[in-house]
Amino acid sequence: MAFQSQKSIENFKSALANGGVRPTMFSVEITFPRAVVEASDDLNEKTLFLIKASQMPGSNVGVVEVPFRGRKLKVSGDRSFADWETTITNDGDFSLRKAMEKWSEIIQNHNFALGALALDTGDQVATNSRRASNEDTGYFGTAVVRQLDRQGNQLRIYEFNGIWPSVIEPISLDFGADNTIEEYNVTFCVQYWHAGGPNKEGGDLGGLPSDSSSTFVRDSGLVVA
Repeated sequence: MAFQSQKSIENFKSALANGGVRPTMFSVEITFPRAVVEASDDLNEKTLFLIKASQMPGSNVGVVEVPFRGRKLKVSGDRSFADWETTITNDGDFSLRKAMEKWSEIIQNHNFALGALALDTGDQVATNSRRASNEDTGYFGTAVVRQLDRQGNQLRIYEFNGIWPSVIEPISLDFGADNTIEEYNVTFCVQYWHAGGPNKEGGDLGGLPSDSSSTFVRDSGLVVA
């Protein structure tokens, strides 16, 4: 018998759980390195409101083509993590802009080719004399992106680890730019990310908000939501 689809709008409605997910319902929170700000609670709160656009990450696995008698067997290669993009609304005190510029300056100075050494957030206990004399030289940060439902409940969480800003785009100035507020894009390099469901949190990775009643479940680096 030939295939025939007889699905109705009612069938579609039952398949579209809770009416679908809206791209406007999300929150982003960035935890800055200690060298950028000693106590970043205020800036964390700012990111929740001023990051107006972001991304949930994609998943990229390379391909290794193994030739055999005129054909190629495709097997999995290495995983890579794409840059993470954000768009930030500029407020009157330039709070996030100043933090991003300071973060970039710590990574590498503007007027000479020196910069931070430690590949961490700066919160780790000093382990040698160099770190003991300068514990705030780490330049890695962390971030979480939460997808929310229409009532503000978390549906999905993505945790980005070891982030740092590679590009802070300029802010355009224009006498003719009516009825608008300044905004700019920031591109972050990402070491890796984890994902979780409605009740999963990533606080055990350090520097992130945590819920003591729930943690990521990990098995050899695999997160089970």
